Amino acid sequence: MGAAVDVVVPVFNRWDLTKSCLTHLERQTLAHTVIVSDNGSTDGTPQRVRAEFPEVRVVELRDNRGFAAACNRGTRKGTGEAIVLVNNDVECPPEFLERLVAPLRVDETIGSVAALLVEPGEQRIESFGLAVDPTLAGYPRLRGEPRARAQATDPSLIGPSGAAGAYRRAAWEEVGGLDEAVFAYGEDVDLALRLRTAGWGAAAAGDAVALHLGSASAVTRSSWQRYQGGFSRGYFLRRYGVLKRRSAVRALATEAIAVTGDALVYSHDLAALRGRLAGWRAAAGRPQRRPPVEAIDSRITFIESLRLRRRVYTCM
Repeated sequence: MGAAVDVVVPVFNRWDLTKSCLTHLERQTLAHTVIVSDNGSTDGTPQRVRAEFPEVRVVELRDNRGFAAACNRGTRKGTGEAIVLVNNDVECPPEFLERLVAPLRVDETIGSVAALLVEPGEQRIESFGLAVDPTLAGYPRLRGEPRARAQATDPSLIGPSGAAGAYRRAAWEEVGGLDEAVFAYGEDVDLALRLRTAGWGAAAAGDAVALHLGSASAVTRSSWQRYQGGFSRGYFLRRYGVLKRRSAVRALATEAIAVTGDALVYSHDLAALRGRLAGWRAAAGRPQRRPPVEAIDSRITFIESLRLRRRVYTCM
């Protein structure tokens, strides 16, 4: 793999975060190109980027098309053999990029690399890539665990988190990038699944450590957020035919618990249920995807999946 690296930063408002992220990227030890993909910001972000970071390329979407659309548009503006996605609420130390893309150079079968993201305070893991259970529900690996646990191999890695991860461009383009039918949430899990199905391996770069502020650019557990999370889950349940698999009963039980809990906690607004139903309908008629059986972690039990899902929600 050549040296060219494109760093795509999808943004929507929050200039303060974007400025901090770009400042950290300026200090990287590895040569790279930064592409800010703006999702219709109303705070002048594109103009500010051009004025304060003239070397950064800017892609402007006229309105907010979601995470996947912004990332896809940004990657198309680059030519680097490696694509690195970085959320604007991630702060990268100078060696981050160099360490993150290193596995792509060592092994040509590797299609993606997960970064080690830590919580504020840098003592606990925010995520070290993604894992999926038998119902294809995705979870941030090792979330909430002490940083020393970063070398653990349980649960199994399926691919990087969309918050910060590297992709081989050839692999990204082979599977078509992120699925733009989903506005937010779960698209990184789906991309990891498709890459693994296509035969690409995934690696974890434990020395590529970055601080993830986490949900700093979203309204924490708002009705909109819970609807989008539900939409993603319903959409991918159908795209992967989960309810036709042996894990169907488990999947239905898990979703019933999640939807009921959400309704009880958030004043019975049923955002999570409405999202799931809308996502299920949106997937109608679309080709069914085949999950990579070997990458699914069957050790994640029903009870453990509920615990992991609760941890995701309480950290959002």
